[in-house]
Amino acid sequence: MPHVLIIHEVEAYPAWKVIFDQAAGIRKVAGEISYQLLRYDTDANRIVHFSEWSSLDEARHFFESPELVEIRKKAGVKAPDFLYLHEIERGLL
Repeated sequence: MPHVLIIHEVEAYPAWKVIFDQAAGIRKVAGEISYQLLRYDTDANRIVHFSEWSSLDEARHFFESPELVEIRKKAGVKAPDFLYLHEIERGLL
């Protein structure tokens, strides 16, 4: 399963979250299947977005699109780091 891990700082989590939620429809159409949001334990505005995608090509196309660049600006995202990942194993302990 393809995954994307995004680490970014936001100006204010509550404002970012409103825009993130509003973008759910376009994320789904683009190929996002599921997601998790995490935050650093020492900084509530340092967010990790971990998601499953139908393909890494679709994810890359979406995250690098001019539309999403503008959405990130409106959401107050600062210098996001994207990691495009292929799952090689999953387990429960």
